[in-house]
Amino acid sequence: MGTVPLLDDDVLAPGARAVFGDIRATRGTDYINNFWRALAYDPATLEAVWSRLKHDMAPGSLDPLTKELVYIAVSTANGCSYCIHSHTAAAKAKGMTPEMHAEFVAVIGMAMQTNGLVQALGVEVDAEFRA
Repeated sequence: MGTVPLLDDDVLAPGARAVFGDIRATRGTDYINNFWRALAYDPATLEAVWSRLKHDMAPGSLDPLTKELVYIAVSTANGCSYCIHSHTAAAKAKGMTPEMHAEFVAVIGMAMQTNGLVQALGVEVDAEFRA
């Protein structure tokens, strides 16, 4: 259950309205998801988060699908159901197949298991692995 009602377009402050316009133009859709509608109470934060997300998720050295997979993995580690669902949908839109998803989830599960074991056992990092 949300802690704030989601804002409809007709009650947006001008700054939030501008960000929603950019989201629509960038994504090529009229749909504005609940995350942005919840942030719209604070247009400055809305703009800052959208600007950073737009920059960081754009194609670069990492392809967009890889970035979505990283986002899903971090969201899983943080227990963010909303982000897991929204970025899984985005990954599917960017070409993730059911087979890729199954393999990806298996890797997340393996990483969580081995991370837990390493933490519980206090295993020291091998000298060869130190960055």
